[in-house]
Amino acid sequence: MRQDYQDIAKLSVEIIVVGSEKPASFQEYWLAENFPFVGLPDPDHIIQQLYGQEVKLLKLGRMPAQVLVDKHGIVRYVHYGDSMADIPLNNDIMNLIEP
Repeated sequence: MRQDYQDIAKLSVEIIVVGSEKPASFQEYWLAENFPFVGLPDPDHIIQQLYGQEVKLLKLGRMPAQVLVDKHGIVRYVHYGDSMADIPLNNDIMNLIEP
């Protein structure tokens, strides 16, 4: 999403990435990678559970989940990955956003 962030931002969309790490280690990683979007540590997995993100221990833990929520708080799209590589293309998600 980093490479397409400018195009995504033009659609009046904000990206929020929720991570499982504790705040200090999450912040260290976030700053080191210089991500242009919002990062939110969720070490107790509260947000991840609310949105149904799955855990598959035999597949390295938390599976990817992409959730598109509109400005009214309505979930418009959800993709739950079956593996760490199962992530929709940025263009596929961007095509779901109404300008």
